Amino acid sequence: MDRRTFSQLLAFGAGMFSAGHVEGNAAAAAENASADSTDKPAGENRAANPNAWPASPVTISDFIPLAKANLPKATFEYITSGSEDEVTLRDNVEAFRRMRILPPLLHGVQKTDLSTTVLGQKISMPIMLAPVAALRMFHAEGGRASARAAASAGTICITSTSVGNSVEEIAAAGDGPKWFQLYVPSDRELARKLVKRAEASGYKALVVTVDLGERKDADLRNRFSLPKDMLLKHLRDIGHTNVSERNSYDELVAFNAKAWDVSLSVDFFQWLRRETKLPIILKGVLTKEAVQQSIDLKLDGIVVSNHGGRRLDGMPASIDMLKEVVEAADGKLEVLFDSGIRRGGDVMKALALGAKAVLIGRPQAWSLAAGGETGVKLALEILRDELTNAMISSGCAAVDDIDASLLLPTAT
Repeated sequence: MDRRTFSQLLAFGAGMFSAGHVEGNAAAAAENASADSTDKPAGENRAANPNAWPASPVTISDFIPLAKANLPKATFEYITSGSEDEVTLRDNVEAFRRMRILPPLLHGVQKTDLSTTVLGQKISMPIMLAPVAALRMFHAEGGRASARAAASAGTICITSTSVGNSVEEIAAAGDGPKWFQLYVPSDRELARKLVKRAEASGYKALVVTVDLGERKDADLRNRFSLPKDMLLKHLRDIGHTNVSERNSYDELVAFNAKAWDVSLSVDFFQWLRRETKLPIILKGVLTKEAVQQSIDLKLDGIVVSNHGGRRLDGMPASIDMLKEVVEAADGKLEVLFDSGIRRGGDVMKALALGAKAVLIGRPQAWSLAAGGETGVKLALEILRDELTNAMISSGCAAVDDIDASLLLPTAT
């Protein structure tokens, strides 16, 4: 690690980097940094040295080296890498860079209101925390830290079934609004109980991810896997009472492989609609045909997503499909968006194309690994500030003022 990164780690909060991280610590960072005598001191004036790093993160990208310093290589690459050649992963981000904003003149505003409603829930800004698996591998507080950060920011935290904490543990972590992202157990009765637990714990909606599975070269090279204690807790949290410490790791892995329904059908959604009165959101929609299926199933919302480029390489960037999906939804479904959000300006572009709000996944994981709850709060604040600046610069006093007229039409 170079001195700039180490200095940033220290400045980002004394004591924040605790034994709660899986691996990596400031002492080891200091040893590495002390050997690097070529870098300028962190306090040097940035005007004199434009390559000097800020004292604390000022962009989402600033969290990445901090997360890398705090995590084992396999864990960092698990969240950061994409499927196969990572074409879709890169295109999710680059597609936003290709889009151009052309704000109108004489529409100046001095104050903005970022609040909006999602499925009738008012939130302070159109930015939500996406469901991310295994958050306890990035920080000891895991999803509980994310839930508290979202509550502090006045927005929704969507908790993954595989977050590493139970439904009840996340619910008790903070009083902000939460949705539950359901990975479906093969045992339908267990699935029913899981849904009922989410209802009883106060979750306000269910998100069902259908773009399941991933094959990532980095994970294969690193032989990435959950530690035994985390895998066992995960299975027990779901409700599998027939596994215990007595099981070997291989037995737990084999059990987990058969524990999930990875080929969801129309029948499942019909069953789920009968089992719950909670709103149901389908995550993984990219086509107008999928939108029509969602409408036919009487679902309440969809998330335009390609799973952040983690599933099938070569899929189109999610933002490139958003306009078509919004047009197909025609107001009959609430349309949310994820994949590739790195800037507040990206949020505005997604809203301009018709998304009600966006979800952030990797930015949440990087900031959590960098600084726990404080890190996630800061990431949300950075995106809030960037979105505010973009709206003021574009003459948008409120979220509803953002529309496609702000975007420079692309050549067809």
